[in-house]
Amino acid sequence: MREDEIVLDSALLRSVELSIERCLEQQGLAGSEVSLSIVGDNEQHALNLQYRGVDRTTDVLSFPLEESRPKEPCLLGDIVISAPQAKRQAEEYGHSLQREMCFLAVHGALHLLGYDHETPAQDEEMQRLQEEVLGSLGITR
Repeated sequence: MREDEIVLDSALLRSVELSIERCLEQQGLAGSEVSLSIVGDNEQHALNLQYRGVDRTTDVLSFPLEESRPKEPCLLGDIVISAPQAKRQAEEYGHSLQREMCFLAVHGALHLLGYDHETPAQDEEMQRLQEEVLGSLGITR
């Protein structure tokens, strides 16, 4: 194993899946499908540059299939998380990699549902929803 390699065990991956499922349940879209990819910094950087025009890596990207919020369960889109960035952020914020990965998954799922954080009010709403989902699963800071 390389020094910079990140091991994502099945328990961590399952908690990420459960976080997305709980988010969709709480938003009234249980049964919807999401594609989740966990990548390295280089791939995330390339995606961020290609799709957002931002020349750096980022923690999570969301690619919704619909422009507006769906009214019934469906295929919502893709969430892409950078594991190395998640690890750095977990260390910076002083919480577990599990917490950070689940937070990013929920954040990405909310973007697929049309939520954004461009204004302080939008940011506050997303933060509240994220903490609601994670708290309901016992995933705390």
